[in-house]
Amino acid sequence: MRQKESQLPPLPNPIVDIIDQLFQQRPRLNQARDGLIAVYRALAQTFEAGGVLYLCGNGGSFADALHIKGELAKSFEKPRPLADPKLIKQLQKKDPGPELIKQLEQGLPVIVLGESHSLRSAYENDKQTQFSYAQELNAFAAHLKTGVLMGISTSGRAQNVIAALTLARAYQLTTISFTGPAGGPMALLADIDWRAPGNTTAEIQENQPPLYHALCRMIETHFFG
Repeated sequence: MRQKESQLPPLPNPIVDIIDQLFQQRPRLNQARDGLIAVYRALAQTFEAGGVLYLCGNGGSFADALHIKGELAKSFEKPRPLADPKLIKQLQKKDPGPELIKQLEQGLPVIVLGESHSLRSAYENDKQTQFSYAQELNAFAAHLKTGVLMGISTSGRAQNVIAALTLARAYQLTTISFTGPAGGPMALLADIDWRAPGNTTAEIQENQPPLYHALCRMIETHFFG
């Protein structure tokens, strides 16, 4: 059973500042506050344990998944120079290693399911299309035992995302449903039910980016701030 927020350690002040700034600027999003905090805690714990964040969605939600990966797998707002002394020592031995030391940034491991078009089309040519995300997740989760799957959908009814969430639960990964206010079947299935407000698909999709941008700031501050 997931612990209540009151039973967990207090959030660091820089994280609280990010949260407060978001909801002061966008008070209409305040109903998503608890979900934001729960997702932050889950991702921080997973990345600290060497785990992976898996993301999936369709259409605009697929674009949001790619956007989140872009903010986490390289620097977002803070510098992230290489910091592993063993890696730096090895890179110093041979060109273009020294230039790699200058150019590379620390990133966090994020996989967007469906990003490999050849894998997705090959699977969907042979099997039912609604299970393609689950197939790609299965290839990783069977070997990487720690992770979080965040399914993104405005309606919460995306069948391919529901299939991936079902498999993730079977692998005992933490599952997150990031939806509109209705929640749908995804909200009932996930460990963390995170809902953005909005009366239409467009409004929900406009409200989700400020929330996940705040999440990315929180995660970056946690690890690199």
